[in-house]
Amino acid sequence: MLRSIRLCGGCVPLHRLQFQFSDSVIQTLLDKEVMQVQNTGRGFLLEIAEDF
Repeated sequence: MLRSIRLCGGCVPLHRLQFQFSDSVIQTLLDKEVMQVQNTGRGFLLEIAEDF
């Protein structure tokens, strides 16, 4: 999952990943602070945390 996000430039719309990966995988990465969510006002972006 991280590799595919890196190939997209480090961030990807959350709705695009929800069809490829389970919610529990996404939540685990958020809990470990590997990923972070950004609200753009038009949707949510999932991006790799800067310090990871």
